[in-house]
Amino acid sequence: MYDVVGVRFKKAGKIYYFDPGDLPIQKGDFVIVETVRGVEYGKAVIPRKQVGEHDVVLPLKKVVRIADQKDRMIVDENKQAAEEAYELCNEKVLEHQLDMKLVDVEYTFDRNKIIFYFTADGRVDFRELVKDLAAIFRTRIELRQIGVRDEAKMLGGIGPCGRMLCCSTFLGDFDPVSIKMAKDQNLSLNPTKISGLCGRLMCCLKYENDEYESAKEALPDLGEIIDTPNGAGKVVGLNILERVLQVELTEQERVLEYTLDEILKEGAFSIQSTD
Repeated sequence: MYDVVGVRFKKAGKIYYFDPGDLPIQKGDFVIVETVRGVEYGKAVIPRKQVGEHDVVLPLKKVVRIADQKDRMIVDENKQAAEEAYELCNEKVLEHQLDMKLVDVEYTFDRNKIIFYFTADGRVDFRELVKDLAAIFRTRIELRQIGVRDEAKMLGGIGPCGRMLCCSTFLGDFDPVSIKMAKDQNLSLNPTKISGLCGRLMCCLKYENDEYESAKEALPDLGEIIDTPNGAGKVVGLNILERVLQVELTEQERVLEYTLDEILKEGAFSIQSTD
């Protein structure tokens, strides 16, 4: 087992584990840590706890110290410098006539590296751009191409629901989202209604997917012949979340609704199907 604290570097970024050593780190404290890309400033969002070997990436990096006001001032200065770097880089992109869109610029805490995030439809030859930027900033330069979902996460915005984007407020990772999830939830398959600002399927389709899948396993399929308190009938409609079935009774030529509990009292579902 390892003693760790969970640190996040951005508002809705991933949480990384670090070795707190003997430091009295509490949830909400800002800390200075060693990372693979240099010294960084982050926020402890998970207090000290013990985790197994399979939950950490070894070797575990250490927390250098709890951040103070001077560190906070350095972070503010880095943000200001990043804004200026954004403008300069945009000018250079236009100068080199590169088919790319600059999204964000970020300095590491120790200014050992400056990272330029951009989007592009394909590969971009930015070798000359990197030379120009290195000559201007006199530090290590990294140009990182990101996808449209990452762009939305960085820029933020308001989704179709009227709330701030989930990815920019609390989602640490992007879970895979498929069109099957929309079908299972009986949603409109119109792309404009199930796509987010990024143009991809909305992340919230994943939120209730497990509930729909478990409910569907308990319910019969459409077209299946089942026994009801009023006789045999064919399933013609399903309300998955309410676990209510619409059944067309064979002999009475009418459609009635039944809860799953009412149907289960009549025994298991028949395997007979009209398909």
